[in-house]
Amino acid sequence: MRSIWNGSISFGLVTIPVKTYSATDRTSSVSFVRIHEKDGAPVQYRKICELDGEEVPNEEVGKGYQPPGDDTVVPITDDDLSQLPMPTAKTLSILSFVDPAEIDPLQMDKAYYLGPNGAAAVKPYAVLREALEHHRKVAIGKVAMRGRESLAMLRAHDGAIVMHQLLWPDQIRPATGVVPDEVEIRENEMTLAETLMDSLGELDPAELHDDYREAVEELVAAKLEGEEPVAPATPSGAQVIDLTAALEKSVRAAQGGGRQAEESASVTPIRGRKAAKKTATKKTAAGGAEKKTAARKTTTRKTAAKSTASKSPEKTAAKKATPKKAAAKKTTAKKSG
Repeated sequence: MRSIWNGSISFGLVTIPVKTYSATDRTSSVSFVRIHEKDGAPVQYRKICELDGEEVPNEEVGKGYQPPGDDTVVPITDDDLSQLPMPTAKTLSILSFVDPAEIDPLQMDKAYYLGPNGAAAVKPYAVLREALEHHRKVAIGKVAMRGRESLAMLRAHDGAIVMHQLLWPDQIRPATGVVPDEVEIRENEMTLAETLMDSLGELDPAELHDDYREAVEELVAAKLEGEEPVAPATPSGAQVIDLTAALEKSVRAAQGGGRQAEESASVTPIRGRKAAKKTATKKTAAGGAEKKTAARKTTTRKTAAKSTASKSPEKTAAKKATPKKAAAKKTTAKKSG
């Protein structure tokens, strides 16, 4: 891999020279080119000067800063940026070490691998990596890369130190207008939802793939062969479902799949006894909820059956005939006396 930034990590009096490598690869994602629909030719984009209307070559394209709410554009050169008083231009300054749970995932931006730069950096690099992993902490600092300063988080991952660029707190929008009003949630619904979460099992990264990319590739292959792709059937519209029934059905399906997986593969215990006991308790509670629901349904059916039977004309007639027979028996008894 080619390094994209060379600098150093600084915390206390320790300085670790590092090289930075991109940790993600987006070349495999689907991308499209713009074409002229009339003849299918690619559409080119040209840089046109708004003042004279002439095309501007790449070597004459520079940077400028336009203040918010102002039409004025201030030219900024690379020399101007290089002379900014930013100590983080070549140094990632660690400010503190915090618990990973304190970092909101909304702040996560790009990810990079950090590697030691030179033989002298190997030992302090390894010490920092092991300390992060053993202490279960992440480092928070500031770094300037590609012309802008950002927050950064360092964590140990797969034998390396990973740096995540973080958004500044004022770049995170509030959830105002998105959060629904208060919703009443029943206890059995929560129990079933938690049981379903436990039943789905662990995620295997090897089974994850981009369905959209595969579908696009199949579409392109069909067009190259001159075939019309078959459009998949789409549902007619949204359906209103019984949440409890859907949760119960999902739990049964997930638990069934889990039992099949256990029969075909060995299980490596990961969670401790407390976690397993907690899961078992949740499943028992969910089972009790299912039994209660089934019992209610059975009772409802029996009640309905009794109600139907009581309304049956034959039984009604039988009931009416019963008092007459009883009266006839009493009359016979008197005559005999």
